[in-house]
Amino acid sequence: MDREPDLPLTRDTILSGRVAAMVRVADPSAHMLSDAELAHSRAELLDDHSGRDLWVFAYGSLIWNPAFHFAERRPARLFGYHRRFCLRTHLGRGTPDRPGLMLGLEAGGSCTGFAYRIDAAAVEQESWVLWKREMILGSYIPRWVVVDGAGPDRRAVTFVINKAHAMYAGRLPRAEIVRTLATAQGMLGRGCDYVFHLVAELSSSGIHDHGLASIAGDIRETQRQGA
Repeated sequence: MDREPDLPLTRDTILSGRVAAMVRVADPSAHMLSDAELAHSRAELLDDHSGRDLWVFAYGSLIWNPAFHFAERRPARLFGYHRRFCLRTHLGRGTPDRPGLMLGLEAGGSCTGFAYRIDAAAVEQESWVLWKREMILGSYIPRWVVVDGAGPDRRAVTFVINKAHAMYAGRLPRAEIVRTLATAQGMLGRGCDYVFHLVAELSSSGIHDHGLASIAGDIRETQRQGA
């Protein structure tokens, strides 16, 4: 449980295709979006946004590992969605025999995270990094949302859960979430670190998500009991 990730998720590994290649090796049957499909998805959302800065709302690993270049980051709140561990992963922070869990945005409530501003001149390149990072398996749906903290018009892009995806897990019992995150590990690292990094980064900026912090505490306790 203490080994390093097989492949760090960085700008270079994303753009070079190394992440995609490792996914293909890990599960040849996985449906991966082609570059053409990614480009179409991006164009559908951003074609009317040329020449302007782009704001991106981050609620999960983009908070502590965005991979894309940005000009500014601000604490921000999204209304109408909340984060939930509702996406199983058998390739990133899990395996086919022991899938992990990742966060997705579900409708309802609100969510505190960060808004990133990408300069207009960099949107073409940096949004490509973002799409290749977030949309590789089609687990999410890119969407425009209203975010307090994302510039004067409060308009930002984020990635909500794709409920039609085969790995969508819905609402899971808390005990299952904790047990899964405490034990799962894949090519991108441990499930528990996904949570620990997120809680630490939020806390360092004065954002205290009591639900996440409580899950992190239960994960540590589960790991201590299993040691």
